[in-house]
Amino acid sequence: MKITDVRVRLVAKEELKLRGVASITIDDCFVVHDIKVIEGKDGLFISKKKKKTPDGEFKDIVHPINTETREMIKSAVLEAYEKAKVEGK
Repeated sequence: MKITDVRVRLVAKEELKLRGVASITIDDCFVVHDIKVIEGKDGLFISKKKKKTPDGEFKDIVHPINTETREMIKSAVLEAYEKAKVEGK
């Protein structure tokens, strides 16, 4: 699997922990939208789309099934976020 494109839209409201929203393209044929870039107490992290279950819990709609893929997606999104900040996008 290869991440072939990452697009980030910065969020300008400083009072929010949300810093940006990303979309990734995998192998030029599959897109995942609405990956959130969030400022946490230990730095930036990403959060994928979730769905609220009938019992009130939130479950991921999409997620990597191994650590290697999770880290690849996280690195690609955070790298694109930092680049977007520098470019002011």
